[in-house]
Amino acid sequence: MSPLNRCHNILDLRKLAKKRLPAPMFHYLDGGSDDEQSLRNNSDAFNAYHLLPRTLVDVSQVDLSTEILGQKIDWPVILAPTGMSRLFHYRGERAVAAAAQRAGTLYSLSTLSTTSIEDVAALSAGPKMFQIYVHRDRGLTRELMDRCRAARFNALCLTVDVPVAGNRERDFYTGMSMPPRFTIKSLIDIALHPRWVWGHLTQPKLELANLRAHLDAAASTGGSVAEYVSQQFDPSVTWKDAEWMISEWDGPFAIKGILCADDAERAADAGASAIIISNHGGRQLDSVPAPIDLLAEIKNAVGDRLEIILDGGVRRGTHVLKALAQGANACMIGRAYLYGLGAGGEAGVDHALGILREELERGMALMGCTTVAQLTPQHLSRTRHDVSLL
Repeated sequence: MSPLNRCHNILDLRKLAKKRLPAPMFHYLDGGSDDEQSLRNNSDAFNAYHLLPRTLVDVSQVDLSTEILGQKIDWPVILAPTGMSRLFHYRGERAVAAAAQRAGTLYSLSTLSTTSIEDVAALSAGPKMFQIYVHRDRGLTRELMDRCRAARFNALCLTVDVPVAGNRERDFYTGMSMPPRFTIKSLIDIALHPRWVWGHLTQPKLELANLRAHLDAAASTGGSVAEYVSQQFDPSVTWKDAEWMISEWDGPFAIKGILCADDAERAADAGASAIIISNHGGRQLDSVPAPIDLLAEIKNAVGDRLEIILDGGVRRGTHVLKALAQGANACMIGRAYLYGLGAGGEAGVDHALGILREELERGMALMGCTTVAQLTPQHLSRTRHDVSLL
């Protein structure tokens, strides 16, 4: 039996990915910032919500389809933008984009991807969104948007929670900094994963494909990749910049990294099509709440003025059910599919998406719901604990 076939849930895929990936790459994927409280809580917080099913309902036909950012998708789970996916398998973004198309859902490509906008567009005819930052070089921002238009990407996603990089301490210990400074222990661990090494030795050099020309120009003047990328993160970005990008793009536009109702309302006022409630997978500011705990308040604040996508900690179909019942239009997954990528390449991503979709469809039937729209707050109860002061 294939090792993938012995993986019956996303955490099984995580265990297999941990075996198959060198430690620096696995911990870069798996880790968070500071004490990783937000990282752990993103998934744990779902446990505070309980599902309330309806019985004696005909669930012989369950329809998971929905629409997000102007795109019809087969089920309400979309793939988050993740940087440098070729670190986890030599096929990287190509494998993920192909799997997303087969799964009938939207794929998001990162600015910091190791496969270019144009190559992903040529590979996948499925719905696609490009994740972008407001760079210090506004010309670069405009250039990336122009390339996305030419490649017929369907939507743009502005990430707003990275004015500076988070404090990801696991990477300090393994040497997964930028540029990498691997420890002796890390180098030995890499050598002990010959399948991963062979995959990368026999493929083109790993690079930030969307920034290739700019990185070449920086190198010609003595700069490094790390210096160029860090310089492009602009801590002076404001809502005016977001409004400029929304106007410039003039199409479906999501703002990723919203964690409070005030910012959600500002996003609606700015003309965004959607917000993505996200704490960057616990990789930026630690000790912030889990997105699922913020969803109801944000939904109450913005109503139907824009679509809401929940990102953070989704590892089960029941997590998706809980988010949809609170008013999310869809959920976004990152680590869940990357564990599949690290565990088994493209087949592993297929397997991860298959697991989640099967769990979601089964859960819908057990809830007595035949369409996504039928899920409401009445399908949830929340655990409440009385706290006594000592």
